[in-house]
Amino acid sequence: MGRLVVGVVVVDVGALVDAAWPYLAAVVRGYGSALVQRVTDESVDASAGATVSLGRRLWRRLFGSAEAPAVEAAVLEATEHPGDADYLAGLRLQVKKALAADEALAGDLAGLLRSDGVTIVAAGEGSAAVHTNTGIISTGDNATNSL
Repeated sequence: MGRLVVGVVVVDVGALVDAAWPYLAAVVRGYGSALVQRVTDESVDASAGATVSLGRRLWRRLFGSAEAPAVEAAVLEATEHPGDADYLAGLRLQVKKALAADEALAGDLAGLLRSDGVTIVAAGEGSAAVHTNTGIISTGDNATNSL
């Protein structure tokens, strides 16, 4: 899993998941086990806030891909175990695998994020593109951190 070339745009799968995850996770938390049904039903939550609205569009695209069965299975596992970080991490990993396996899907999700004003940029070896960070980011050979 790494970088995919989508058209003339290089999409870093890790950076893409990092940028999309806050929106995807907001929908998981909000909809729980009804996520698949509520995301695919256009009439549900037409008045949802911006974060949930973008998250619904991202999920809808994921559910419309060839990778949908594996993603849906991971959604069901995560929503059957609310509050369990391991299942949520498993869902995030499945989303990452789906994006790495499908260049068109990765390009579409990057486009949806861009259309909502989310920018993902990572250029050069050792660079990091982060949408939301709550910890230390280290790059380069022999990087060390201390608090």
